[in-house]
Amino acid sequence: MLVANAWLCKIIENKVNPVFCDFLVEDGKIKKIIEKDFNEYPNNPSQENDPDLFDVNGAVITIPNVNFHEHIYSRLAKGIPINGPMDNFLNILKNLWWKLDLALDQEMVKACTHMAAYESIQNGVQYIFDHHSSPNFTGGSLNCIKEILHLYSLNGVLCFETSDRNGEQLKEEALLENVSFLKEKTNDNFKGMFGLHASFTVADSTLSKVSEYLNDSDTGIHIHLCEDDVDNTLSINKYGARPAERLKKYNLLNEKSILAHAIHLSNEDFEILKKSECAIAINLESNLNNAVGLPGIADFPEEVTLLIGTDGMHANVAKSLKQLFLILRQQGVNFDQAFSILNKVYFDQINFVKQYFQDYTSLNVNDRADFIVWDYIPPTPLTSDNFLSHYIYGVVERNVKASYCKNKFLMKNFKFNIPQDKKIERLINENGYKLYSLMKEK
Repeated sequence: MLVANAWLCKIIENKVNPVFCDFLVEDGKIKKIIEKDFNEYPNNPSQENDPDLFDVNGAVITIPNVNFHEHIYSRLAKGIPINGPMDNFLNILKNLWWKLDLALDQEMVKACTHMAAYESIQNGVQYIFDHHSSPNFTGGSLNCIKEILHLYSLNGVLCFETSDRNGEQLKEEALLENVSFLKEKTNDNFKGMFGLHASFTVADSTLSKVSEYLNDSDTGIHIHLCEDDVDNTLSINKYGARPAERLKKYNLLNEKSILAHAIHLSNEDFEILKKSECAIAINLESNLNNAVGLPGIADFPEEVTLLIGTDGMHANVAKSLKQLFLILRQQGVNFDQAFSILNKVYFDQINFVKQYFQDYTSLNVNDRADFIVWDYIPPTPLTSDNFLSHYIYGVVERNVKASYCKNKFLMKNFKFNIPQDKKIERLINENGYKLYSLMKEK
């Protein structure tokens, strides 16, 4: 296939290098890039009827999007009835999320995954770092999610949210699900992490067991860290230490670990994170929704890797990156510093995802031809120096029109090339209504 008349945003040495070009795709890789003059291409129309040609007509093509903190299990939560107060973060957990995850069965998890896969493709996401919880359907739940994501040709890094909050048996099942998936179900397209809920719901004995498991695997943990200050308060009251200190004590932090949120951290906490080389996944819209505060990202140490997640609210990670930029501006960060932080996040995500998928593309010759096409034609020259300005004010305000992964289109010209049929629609609707009824009774 020849992709014609594209602004291809290649990555070279932690810099975006846009070139206007045609590029040749063979066997799922970029075989050749032919640079062109953007101002000349309208005078040389392509052969529109050529089946081996995809003319994007001057649109921007970027690397695939990655969601570094997703909750696929939350997809059916829209419009769910809630019984009980929602006046603070702990009550939000108790009266919504901890009731909802206990209600999920295998069919509901399948429905959630189909819905999340569809939304991810729609938003150019090809890699999902999911943090799953369905305590009454634990065994086999990660493989269930994996098999459905595989149907959509997506990639995933999966884990099960281990917690002591539901008793010893369900905690042990969660530990086993993480271990069995890591040992038996991972492959080139699906990796595993060790999932933990949050410090205040995980006992020392559980952290000790996870530490033993991690010694035998080349992976990291995926955990909520200090999303609300209640994580600090309860961790100190119950276990005598702040969350970051507990994770350090049990040697659970490494360069492959993701700490989601990380809002209420002390200087001592940041020192622990710096030395461990772990990553923070920022989820700003969720923070705003839960009124838990916002991280002071401009004050984060430069050494800490920063990633973007959606916390299950949606799949539009590009929108979340823009949200980061706007919140930095609202917090008084000047344009130069805000763009500098944005640039750091953009490349931190690439460097981190390559720890799990070494062949994640940079869109250069001989790289995987995994890419997304945006419905955006730059009205002014697109260069390395102004790429992020185009991205924030132009690209992410448009939709993804095509997603190409594993040598095929997942979506082309807004038309999905995925297993859509009435059975899947019924599966989603029937299980959504079933969950609605269950939550109404809780």
